[in-house]
Amino acid sequence: MDITQLILDDHHEQRRLFAILEQIDRADTGVLSAVWSRLAVFLELHAAAEEAIFYPALLQVGLGGRRATGVEEETLDAIHDHNEIRDAVTEVARHQVGSDAWYAAVTAANLANSDHMGEEEREGLTDFRRLAGLQRRHDLAVAFAAYEARNYAGVPVVDKDPEAYVREVEEDLPSPQSGSPGTGSPGTGSPGTGSPGTGSPGTGSPGTGSLGIGSLKRG
Repeated sequence: MDITQLILDDHHEQRRLFAILEQIDRADTGVLSAVWSRLAVFLELHAAAEEAIFYPALLQVGLGGRRATGVEEETLDAIHDHNEIRDAVTEVARHQVGSDAWYAAVTAANLANSDHMGEEEREGLTDFRRLAGLQRRHDLAVAFAAYEARNYAGVPVVDKDPEAYVREVEEDLPSPQSGSPGTGSPGTGSPGTGSPGTGSPGTGSPGTGSLGIGSLKRG
């Protein structure tokens, strides 16, 4: 297995579900509601799995591969995108299923998600395949699949501050003296608690892997 392929598989399923919504008669509100409910849960679960498993690993291999600034910016963008998708999904719930306003909100969610997926596929996933070996990608795929399986019914919807997320992940990364990157068990944090990797944010030794993310504030 390869975590980048699992993420691509999730992207394909998200695109498929949005396409299904476009082909259902708008009067069939029961089916529209059921499909949208499934998709809304899936969008949040996928984002949470990436935040728990993939992006901490991307930051870690970026540090080791002298690509720190690039992967930090990619991660900041991704967490910002996840928040925008959450906001768009929340907006859908404010409208009557099948109404013009509901369809407009679903379209906005689709656009926000499509923009994120395209950027992630061009940047984060491509960089990770360049920086991480096959065994590392396999191990993370197992963790990613397990995370989604354990939380199939959904996870709490929690916006994250992009800079705080990156800073906390980097503070939790092992120091060079503790072994090679990625030897720990990825993604053991509980969903919705703000724990992106192994253990709670900020509990690692200060300065271990931190790059002073404040200079990369998104405009």
